[in-house]
Amino acid sequence: MNFNSAALFVKVVQFGSFSETARRTNTPVATVSRWIAELEKDLGIRLLERSTRHLRMTEAGTKFYEYAARGFEAFETGVSILENQQQELTGTLRLSLPPTFLPWQELLQDFQMRYSKVKLEIFITERKVNLIEDGIDVALRVGDRKDHQTIARKLGEYRHQLVASPDFLEKYGEPSQPEQLLTMPIASWNDRADKIKWSLGDESIQIAPSLQVNDYLHLLKLVIASTCVTELPPFLIKEHLASGRLKKLLADYPLPTQELNLLYPSSKQLSRLVCTYIDFCTEWVDRLFE
Repeated sequence: MNFNSAALFVKVVQFGSFSETARRTNTPVATVSRWIAELEKDLGIRLLERSTRHLRMTEAGTKFYEYAARGFEAFETGVSILENQQQELTGTLRLSLPPTFLPWQELLQDFQMRYSKVKLEIFITERKVNLIEDGIDVALRVGDRKDHQTIARKLGEYRHQLVASPDFLEKYGEPSQPEQLLTMPIASWNDRADKIKWSLGDESIQIAPSLQVNDYLHLLKLVIASTCVTELPPFLIKEHLASGRLKKLLADYPLPTQELNLLYPSSKQLSRLVCTYIDFCTEWVDRLFE
C-alpha cells in the first residue's frame, strides 16, 4: 500500500472533495482521483461512494479513516515537535472548557508556569462548539464527541458518585437499593431532558429531582448542607469524603463511566503550541485518575 495514497485519502475526507484536496495540496484532481482508486485497489475494498456532488465514506472507509487519521496526526505531531523543540513557546491558545471542571484551573496554572510567554483565552460553556467558526484551538469535553471534522484525544475515564451527608442519612436512612432513593429529596444536573434517569449498575430509575442545575458547585453546596442526595464528579468530593462531611452511596450500583476528551479540528495543521498543550494535558491528567 502506498503511504502517500493513504495520507491523501485522509485529506480528501477532511477537505470534503477531490477538488478541494487538489487545491489545498497543489495536486491535480486527476492525480488525487487516481491515487484514491489505487488505494482502494490495494486494499481490495471501496472506501468512498462518489457522486457528481458528494463524497460519502463507506463503512469500511469510516473505519480505515479513523485509524489512518490517528496515525498521520501522530506522525505530523512528531515532525512538528522535532522541528521546533529548540524554539521558545509563545502565542495565544484559545480553549473551551466545561463549567466547574476545577482540576483544569490547576492544570492551566501549571501550564503557564512552565510556558510563561503563552497567553490563554478561555471560553466556558457546556454546549457543543464549532471549533473552526468559534476559533477554538482545543476543547475539553466529557463524553464521546467525535465526528469527521474533529479529532478526539481520550485522556481517561471516570465516574460520578452518589453522595449524601451523615446528617441527611441519619434523617432519611442509608439506601441499600436504588429504588429507595425515590423516597428522598434529590438534586441533579440539569440536562434539559423531560425525564431524568440515573443508571445505577444494571438498574435504571427515573427520578423526580426537586432541583436541577447545570452547576456542580451548586449541587456540592446543597449536599453538604444536608438537603439532598446527588451525583458529583470525584474530584469535587474527594476531600469531603476524606473528612467525613460526605458519604458514598450504593457502591454496588455504580454510575456509568464517562470519557474525558480533548477535541481539536481535523482539517487544521496543528501548531507547536497546540501540540505542546495536548501533550502536557495527557501527562498531567494521569494524577486526576489516580
